[in-house]
Amino acid sequence: MKPQLLKVPTEPQNSFSLRKDSVPYINNRWHLHAELELIYFKKGKGTQYIGDNISTFREGDVVLVGSNLPHYWRFADSFFEDNPQTVDVRVVHFSQHFLGKHFLELPENLEIKEVLERSKRGLQIKGAARGQIGALLEQLSEAEGSQRILLMLKALTMLAAEKQCFELSSVGFRPDFRSADENERLQAILDYSAKHFKRKITLEEIADIANISPSSFCRYFKSRTRKTYSRYLIELRVGYACRLLIETNTCLKRLCFESGFNNFTSFHKYFKIITGRSPMIYQKEFLV
Repeated sequence: MKPQLLKVPTEPQNSFSLRKDSVPYINNRWHLHAELELIYFKKGKGTQYIGDNISTFREGDVVLVGSNLPHYWRFADSFFEDNPQTVDVRVVHFSQHFLGKHFLELPENLEIKEVLERSKRGLQIKGAARGQIGALLEQLSEAEGSQRILLMLKALTMLAAEKQCFELSSVGFRPDFRSADENERLQAILDYSAKHFKRKITLEEIADIANISPSSFCRYFKSRTRKTYSRYLIELRVGYACRLLIETNTCLKRLCFESGFNNFTSFHKYFKIITGRSPMIYQKEFLV
């Protein structure tokens, strides 16, 4: 798959760019860019794709995406219905050297340099820094002049000091640069799967979406994503179940079927494999 290469617009008077999104379809495709991306979801939820990682995102989340790491945020279907919900997302794009070529080489900035290096796999920011960085990005929207630099540096300092920053993509993930047609094909698979994962998707059905034979589809999908299509669907379903556990009071058995699993045993098994904990423990840990 070749992610869409985007050129982030820059302004001569600014050393980095800041964008506020209120609609869910801005760059709502699998893409990459040379700049690092720090994103804060004040309002919005859905599924995020960072390299070969699939997980959910929700209000309050903060993510740091490294240079040229493919990523894609797909907002939940409710944001695209007849009366679509608005979103509130703050996105900062910046070069690793926006503060100067030698800034990161200063001994005081070793922790910032290390966290930017870790961002090559994508970082999910947890802990106290998540809310603090979100608040700083809101302030940054209104700041001008050197105040922008100070707020951005403060955000990076908080991020570097936060111990609860978790890598998202696997160590071995490398973007596969192919033709634009290949990019469109995989995008069609991702979109169709995200829309229909709650029911059984047959091999023939998804192969038809990809416009290739069923016998070739499994090999094609694994070569592009480094995982089988069945595993990919399980991750989508578990991610959706995680969201229901956090946001609703749905009982576990009903939640199992609403997430696309055929029986409670397989739901419990795969939920624990992917999250490392049972559904009940996952819910309790999040709500504590």
